[in-house]
Amino acid sequence: MSTIAHARSHALTHAWRGVVAGLAGGVVFGVLMAMSGMLPMVAMLVGSQSALVGAVVHLAISAVVGLVFGLLAGAVADRAGVTVAAGLVYGAAWWVLGALILMPAMLGMPLFPMNATAMMSLMGHLAYGLVAALALYGLSRSEV
Repeated sequence: MSTIAHARSHALTHAWRGVVAGLAGGVVFGVLMAMSGMLPMVAMLVGSQSALVGAVVHLAISAVVGLVFGLLAGAVADRAGVTVAAGLVYGAAWWVLGALILMPAMLGMPLFPMNATAMMSLMGHLAYGLVAALALYGLSRSEV
């Protein structure tokens, strides 16, 4: 197998593992969002206020964000500590980018809202990162 084909194969493996890991993190974060009534706000991104629509949008975002995490961390995902640290940093980064910048901007709200909802969102993003990292680690360890 050529070096390029081998690298492409690894990238595809990291990507699908990232999607699965992202969905695992998204389910945990989604439960927290459902319990705190945040899913209708996520649904507003697509012009709805339905919690069910919010859950679907949230899982779609979780899968894409997980795919990127798999591509970024997949090469080190067989090392638990590094993967968990990367997941927590990645979750925190997405809290800043997603919850504090993109989502408020898309919904016409002030950027960098520092309130109780933002702090709950930080906890959810960290939970997402932790669960996604553990899932990615588990998927990576399954082939060893």
